[in-house]
Amino acid sequence: MNKLERSQPLPTSARISLGQTGPSIPTREQLSFQLDHALARDAVHAQLEVTTILRGLEQRGLRALALESAAGDRRTYLRRPDLGRMLHPDSAQILQHHACDLAPSPEVVFILADGLSALAVDRHALPLLDATLSLLSPLPYPQGPVVIVTQGRVAIGDEIGQRLGAKLSVLLIGERPGLSSPDSLGVYITWEPRAGRTDAERNCISNIRAEGLSYSDAAARIAYYLHEAQRLQATGIALKDPAHPLLSTGR
Repeated sequence: MNKLERSQPLPTSARISLGQTGPSIPTREQLSFQLDHALARDAVHAQLEVTTILRGLEQRGLRALALESAAGDRRTYLRRPDLGRMLHPDSAQILQHHACDLAPSPEVVFILADGLSALAVDRHALPLLDATLSLLSPLPYPQGPVVIVTQGRVAIGDEIGQRLGAKLSVLLIGERPGLSSPDSLGVYITWEPRAGRTDAERNCISNIRAEGLSYSDAAARIAYYLHEAQRLQATGIALKDPAHPLLSTGR
């Protein structure tokens, strides 16, 4: 690589070197910013397509439960983050009844929550679930129902996993939209989920979207964390990232 090639800037979606028209940025860049800002706002207020996801899970032969957090609507969800971390009493009762019918308790429970971008879950949750389950299918992973939660935040996976008696919870959730990423999906993996778990006790995979981390690479990381969590019987700071980049085969 010669000196000229090394000096070439790398492609980036960051808003730098936008140009200048008098004291302002060019009109095109200002309109682009306003569009991206509107897309991010729309993503925060969007509603999850629960019926579509339930149909997709049914087509895959997966059992599913649709639940709600204690935040009854989007406005409450945005104003009261604490309510998004717990199930609505009716949903808690539904889940408890379902847990009584599970024998044995599931090793892993997958949870889909809208979070701050329902758009991310609508677009990416099912394809990522497909890629992940294809890596786990040869392994003895008793799985409970796939749980869908509206108005949910990360910690709601702890209550769900605890009520189902799962050893591991895998929460797929819409991340806070950015000005270049209104549909970014995150994954949180927690060993022995229960109320009161902290972020230090779970592992996170983020930026899963077309312009970010691919489904195959994200699935490989999920499989790695699940394998290591079972070996260590822990997640979070006790479970380190792999020393070498993971292949999409999950090995």
